[in-house]
Amino acid sequence: MPKGVHMGKRARQKFTPEYKAEVVKMVKDGGKSIGELSRDLGVADSGIRAWVERAKVDAGEGAPGVLTTGERQEFAQLRRENRQLRMEREILKKATAFFAKESR
Repeated sequence: MPKGVHMGKRARQKFTPEYKAEVVKMVKDGGKSIGELSRDLGVADSGIRAWVERAKVDAGEGAPGVLTTGERQEFAQLRRENRQLRMEREILKKATAFFAKESR
């Protein structure tokens, strides 16, 4: 490989929820296969497959135990809150120990 030439990953593309929903609709309408849409739109077929699967789950058609998008967002928010509360608890424990030593 010539010096200065890198075979790295492509930059990750970002798509709006509206765009993803439109692509999923095209797949469901059956006009084109995922592979054809992938080539036409320049989007990885694995990405389109993931969008279709996510849409199925959100519509209540997913496998048991798989979280919907809303549930995943709520779960992430609860994890953030839990992490924050744990940090606050640690700070309070240290403060309590500090002031208990000072009062002796």
